[in-house]
Amino acid sequence: MPGTTAEPEGPAGPQPIGVGVTPTGEAAVDAGLRRLADADHLPASGHLQVYEDVHRGLRDVLAGLDQHPGPLAPSSTTHDNRS
Repeated sequence: MPGTTAEPEGPAGPQPIGVGVTPTGEAAVDAGLRRLADADHLPASGHLQVYEDVHRGLRDVLAGLDQHPGPLAPSSTTHDNRS
């Protein structure tokens, strides 16, 4: 029938959501953010693996911030050890 549009033959494949990413300047964090784009090319069932991978990487970066590479800062409290 003229003027009608054909129905798609099956479900559409994964479509990118196009979320923009602003670089942070921290290489490991930026790599994780770029990794999120991998989910754009996967069916929803594959998203969880990508998200968990990125989350693990970001958690490792944060844990690394807790490790103090240099001498500890002086304590803000003073102790008088004289008897």
